[in-house]
Amino acid sequence: MANDETRSDHVQVAGELTRESFRRPWTAQLGAYVMTVLVTVPAVWICDWALPGFHAGPPGGPFLFAAVLALVAVVLQPVLVGAAVRLGWLGVLLLAFLGQALVVMITARLLPMVTLDDYWSALVVAIVVGLVGTLLGWIGSAGTSQVLVGRLVSSHRRHRVQVEDPEVDGVLFVQMDGVPFPVLQMAVSAGTVPTLTRWIRSGSHTMTEWTPKLPATTPASQMGILHGVIDGIPAFRWYDRARDKVMVANKPADAAIIEADMSTGRGLLVDDGVSISNLFTGDAPAAVLTMSRRVRGGELAQRAVANFVVSPSGLTRALSRSVSELTRDRFQAKRAVRRDVQPRCERTWETALLRAVTNGALRDLNTILVAQHMLRGTRSIYVDYVDYDEIAHHAGVLRPESLEALEAVDAVLHQLELVATAAPRRYRFVILSDHGQSQGAVFADRYGEDLAALVARLTDSDVAASDDSVEGWGRTQALVDELASAGNVSGRGMTSAARAMDKSSRNEPEQVSPGDTSARSADRGATGAETFHVFGSGNLGLIYVRGEKARLDRAELQRRFPRLVEGLALHPGVGFVVVMDRDGPIALGNRGSHRLDDGHIEGDDPLAPFGFHAPEFVTRVAHRPEAPDIYVNSLVDPGTEEVAAFEGLVGCHGGLGGWQDRAMVVVPADLPFPTDRVIGADAMHVALCGILRHCGHRQGVAYDGAAPIHVTEP
Repeated sequence: MANDETRSDHVQVAGELTRESFRRPWTAQLGAYVMTVLVTVPAVWICDWALPGFHAGPPGGPFLFAAVLALVAVVLQPVLVGAAVRLGWLGVLLLAFLGQALVVMITARLLPMVTLDDYWSALVVAIVVGLVGTLLGWIGSAGTSQVLVGRLVSSHRRHRVQVEDPEVDGVLFVQMDGVPFPVLQMAVSAGTVPTLTRWIRSGSHTMTEWTPKLPATTPASQMGILHGVIDGIPAFRWYDRARDKVMVANKPADAAIIEADMSTGRGLLVDDGVSISNLFTGDAPAAVLTMSRRVRGGELAQRAVANFVVSPSGLTRALSRSVSELTRDRFQAKRAVRRDVQPRCERTWETALLRAVTNGALRDLNTILVAQHMLRGTRSIYVDYVDYDEIAHHAGVLRPESLEALEAVDAVLHQLELVATAAPRRYRFVILSDHGQSQGAVFADRYGEDLAALVARLTDSDVAASDDSVEGWGRTQALVDELASAGNVSGRGMTSAARAMDKSSRNEPEQVSPGDTSARSADRGATGAETFHVFGSGNLGLIYVRGEKARLDRAELQRRFPRLVEGLALHPGVGFVVVMDRDGPIALGNRGSHRLDDGHIEGDDPLAPFGFHAPEFVTRVAHRPEAPDIYVNSLVDPGTEEVAAFEGLVGCHGGLGGWQDRAMVVVPADLPFPTDRVIGADAMHVALCGILRHCGHRQGVAYDGAAPIHVTEP
């Protein structure tokens, strides 16, 4: 029955899109037709000259072919869009190629002076037309990518949406993932983020720093921002003793459990909001590309993407940008090696492909979805752009390619600013990062062994290691899973791809034995019989003794593994370790200790290099029931503030040290926001709820969370 209803919904959406396309005013169709012909003629010239299987006849042939091609496209595009939605996501992608080639073949049949050898020649002509259209569109819009949202805006202006409460301002929250406050501050000073620079210099927005608590990771910060809860998530991955299960925040099933456990039902987006490309929903009624999968927004996503991708310039733009990102990454990685840029980490074809997805197709898809929701008047929207974070992980926080990604997201803000002018309600823009990011040589590269190998050596035991970087991989899988969710033939087809990705999951732990180094010669899957499970989360390490239902204290660890705690604390790459002692948790360093509950220090305080908030932050997580038997935080180098990630990343976040706890927020100057620095994502949640209430939201929501706590640093 549910499947029948889903099919009926797809048929209804397809019919609406087809009728909408045919209802376009003749003036709009004429203008689009003329522009299409002018853009297509150069592409036809190129094909006529370079493609053996295509010839456009006498000198006027390219003009005539372009004119008829555009006319056929105008007639067939509504049918293609309707068919795409009926077939689902895979249908959108197939018809983007097959449909445009079909248009070329029909046009060639109608013109006797045009010769076309076969389907593949038609496909090449369609691709060239799309590429030339993308290039000319880019030149004509000065590189602002306005073509991306122009179709949506023009469609909305012909069929305006009326909202019941136009006096209520909408709020768009844009998360620029992993951008440290100092990086944004320098970019604004340099003017390389022109949209944010204009907002801040004009006084319409204010830029300020806020401090996420430990751990400085997207799961903990997003849970805090969206739900007002930061406890219960000790890292990106951890061992849940109660469930006897490894929890991974970017696995859909785990993300759903995490959110169900922690949601109060009064999240940031509960009042007619939408979550786009996040880990959690914020209790939004609709969500797309959101990891926890608690609610869906597939119909609207199909409608938006189908309208864009069936045009030759639309899909070609997404593909060309993805290929460009892939090529640039490989060139930049080789250049870094040639120049001996330090610190650096290994950049593989896999990391390049992840960048191509996140900074190519996914960025455009997110922008299309946000634009669509703005044009329908959705009251609050929270979207996560991971472009900077993904590149900075592998390149570094201030490298040119990372700053270029930041500039690209700034260009998206300008696109959305233009969309807002056509929206049925006024939109206010709040820009923030979920955490900052720190830089430094990888721990394993510095010391010849990673954290798991170090634990195995100190205890002469086998270790299950979970230290691969999986954040970007999860984003890609989220996209595939979203496509697989469609209740149609293509959705069932994409399910196979989703299952294949699950089978080859990067989240599966590896076995590390005594004597192994970071350069593991073979991928040995963990068996479950290992003595320890070691997790790397940036420069924060978590060590669990497997099979234990309760946390082991220092005395028990010393009895069973006499070299472990002291060996970790004395290691030159470790800043401090935290274990539970008889008087409460204690932080141990190579020259002293800090008893956390009463602040008693012996020797040199191991927390001193990590900032004013370090004792408070470490004390909080050390008392949590989900805390590991041993927390390990890497060193922070004086002067450079560089850390040593336990993952294979040159830019990292998760622990303390460097810029990873220096996040940023840019807020409209006329909206209420704390004047003191906000400490903790839970406090940020309250501040953002205050903005929503000021704009007329959350009138039926009784509680926004605890009052923000502001701490002024000395």
